[in-house]
Amino acid sequence: MKNLFLKIPALVLCTALTAMSCNSTANANTNLPKDISERPADADSQKYDQAQLDKLKNEIETEIGKEKCTEATVNDWKPVAMGAKACGGPKYYIAYPSKMEASILPKIENYNNKEKEFNKKYNIISDCSFIGEPVGVRCINGKAEVVYPVQ
Repeated sequence: MKNLFLKIPALVLCTALTAMSCNSTANANTNLPKDISERPADADSQKYDQAQLDKLKNEIETEIGKEKCTEATVNDWKPVAMGAKACGGPKYYIAYPSKMEASILPKIENYNNKEKEFNKKYNIISDCSFIGEPVGVRCINGKAEVVYPVQ
């Protein structure tokens, strides 16, 4: 019985120390990025830069995607060049709602410029094929699509 009373304080002491040690490291990682694309460890790598480009592109496409396309008139929707090929010219065109012009065009221009810088920085090569300008926009199942001339 005497051994049991000696073991209890030791057990309580070990439990208290363990709880305190776990508690002291719980807040040690509060300044770590919440998203892996924000991780600065490899900020000079091509993979990191590509993730930043993809994030910008997704933000633009998500913002545009929130608008439902019901009527594809010039007053409602417009095409705009998106992306930058390494040898010049856009990668493709997207349609954006005219009412978003003031907010979305600067974001697209920023994305295009960042992709040009990316291409130079990493000596990216592209197919150099010419992407013709669209002739308009049409609505398909609530989404805007650019229309190219028939060749």
